Amino acid sequence: MSEEYSDEELEAIRQRKLQELQQKLEEAKRREALEAAKREALRRILTPKARSRLMNLKMVRPQFAEQLELQLIQLANSGKIPIPLTDTQLKNILLQLTNRRKHTRIIFRRKV
Repeated sequence: MSEEYSDEELEAIRQRKLQELQQKLEEAKRREALEAAKREALRRILTPKARSRLMNLKMVRPQFAEQLELQLIQLANSGKIPIPLTDTQLKNILLQLTNRRKHTRIIFRRKV
């Protein structure tokens, strides 16, 4: 059986779909504005070579790079890191962060 909708029901469905699409569009615009602000802040904070290193890192470890970007922006805004941050300084920060990670070692013991 085919369902027939009244004009009011069809209009309500259209309005609901339109509102959903508008919300998605607004959310996408908001995310893009935040990304643009973050890119601009990183452009101001990092030298071109350091920015290139960060982009390479982002391809390999996107979540780690995202967290690092946010931390760098916060540190720069609070004046805790020099601006602009050079590639060598960024490498040192990355080394410090990767050395902090604990390496989990699993040992299998066989019962005799």
